[in-house]
Amino acid sequence: MDTQSLQAFLAVADSGSFSLAGEHLHLTQPAVSKRIANLEEQVGARLFDRIGRRISLTEAGRLLLPRARQILVMVDDSRRALFNLSGDVTGSLTMATSHHIGLHRLPPILKAYTQAHPEVRMDMRFLDSEQAYQDVLDGELEIAVVTLAPRPDPQLVVEPVWIDRLRFVCSNDHPLAEHHSLELSALSNFDAVLPGHLTFTRDIVVDTFARDGLRVNVALSTNYLETLKMMVAIGLGWSVLPETLIDEEIHVLPIDHLPIERPLGYLFHKNRTLSNAARSMLALLDETRKQVD
Repeated sequence: MDTQSLQAFLAVADSGSFSLAGEHLHLTQPAVSKRIANLEEQVGARLFDRIGRRISLTEAGRLLLPRARQILVMVDDSRRALFNLSGDVTGSLTMATSHHIGLHRLPPILKAYTQAHPEVRMDMRFLDSEQAYQDVLDGELEIAVVTLAPRPDPQLVVEPVWIDRLRFVCSNDHPLAEHHSLELSALSNFDAVLPGHLTFTRDIVVDTFARDGLRVNVALSTNYLETLKMMVAIGLGWSVLPETLIDEEIHVLPIDHLPIERPLGYLFHKNRTLSNAARSMLALLDETRKQVD
């Protein structure tokens, strides 16, 4: 099995489309179809069912899928390990970060990195933290700089760099803004606007309330904190926001409770051979962590 056919197979499996896979690989649709046909001939089984415009994996395709990912990761790791012997910090760095960290935490680090290593091609992807975790696990990313999960996967190396303190906030004309002191239970009587279901930040908030036997009435959700801030400012509900987003547009609630904190940091797969470019980025992040401490 050649790696180009495996790449085409993964692209079709992930996108559910031969044409979209072609766009991703910069190939024509017939070229993608030819690579899939070659792979099906090599393995002796049909990998996709084509019913109308719908593409789905066959049983053989589902069996091959995780193995194909592993093979390509191993090939990339082998190339990377051999290239690392030179000690040069060049090539490409595939990493992801969340929009909030990318806007408020990473800029000085990225500036220092690009000045120190101008020959590195940065493939920066802005993803939800949860998606970035999965892409690191799947071998799609070398590293991610994101909100860290409360219970990280044991296959990952996870290192906190910053601690984000979250503050309870509402609009300046919200009924809660009239109080000089509030119990956490008071918030349960009003609608909340929070990050989406199954996000790490939402889990942290909901768990905080659950430990006090309280529930959160979530009226609206979005994963973009800047959008959450706007929703709070126009009075759609209370929320929690990092201190980096607090300004005169919103009111900080005087909640009689320990602050909610979320760790931000980097992660990579334990079994992945990191490029010199990735190692240099992690070294900068470690320096930042020491300065924060």
